[in-house]
Amino acid sequence: MEDLLILSGPTGIGKTDISIKIAKEIGGEIISADSMQIYRHMDIGSAKVSEDEMQGIPHNLIDIVEPNEEFSVAQYKQLAIDTIKNIVARGKYPILVGGTGLYINSLIFNYEFTGTYKDSEYRNHLEVLANENGRNFVHEMLREVDMDSYNRLYPNDLKRVIRALEVYKITGKTISELNENQDIYNIPYNINYYVLNMDREQLYNRINRRVDIMIEKGLVDEVIKLKDMGYNSSMQSMKGIGYKEILYSLENKISLGEAIEMIKQGSRNYAKRQLTWFRKDKRVHWIDKNKFDSDEEIANFIIGNLKENN
Repeated sequence: MEDLLILSGPTGIGKTDISIKIAKEIGGEIISADSMQIYRHMDIGSAKVSEDEMQGIPHNLIDIVEPNEEFSVAQYKQLAIDTIKNIVARGKYPILVGGTGLYINSLIFNYEFTGTYKDSEYRNHLEVLANENGRNFVHEMLREVDMDSYNRLYPNDLKRVIRALEVYKITGKTISELNENQDIYNIPYNINYYVLNMDREQLYNRINRRVDIMIEKGLVDEVIKLKDMGYNSSMQSMKGIGYKEILYSLENKISLGEAIEMIKQGSRNYAKRQLTWFRKDKRVHWIDKNKFDSDEEIANFIIGNLKENN
């Protein structure tokens, strides 16, 4: 069983610096678990780690797709599995770092059915229904067959709503019923899972400041460049926080000042959702940043913990 260190937490809390300090001490390589940092050309708005900031530590699964390419959690999972094997084979320690909970869960829960059941024709039919009648119409279809998914998923989460309907059509069972028959914790990794947290007001101040820094670094120019390259708001990548708001302002739908405030608000809301997500996993070790004097102390604490547990 391969050891896997996971360092996560809400946006803007400072995962990067701590992860690099840990990697340097334990001979680790970092695997990104960030759904925006997978895209090339999208550096400032995704707070992508720079070459200098990496301090010689290899970072994997960054800059792997173009902004107009579709990219699924299933694709991420396979790439991450292969990357972990590669890192371990070279005698290094894999460290998963990022705040995209779906990416992390794809590796640390045994949900094998996701890639098994496919009905492209039915999926296309549901997409047409959503286009013609609205997403709420398709979401309401779930009420008849899968109340758990109906309550859990929002109508806007069309991809997963369609997935739940597709799985039910093929198997006659809900996603929850299929999962009941699996040992969801039966994974090939010995995980050490740490999530950073801190005083909410301080976190929000950090997030606001980070958005200001992104603007100072040239986020508007980055979005203009992406627009000039032909990327637009219909693409998955350009719907990311920071990109969609700047696009609105470039299209004169809102002012730049309003766009900046929307990015700050959207980022704060996202941080709140991330913390709610991480609280669902009983394997998480919570780290309160306010109880430490420095990132180095936190890194040393995690390294000490690893030695005790292994």
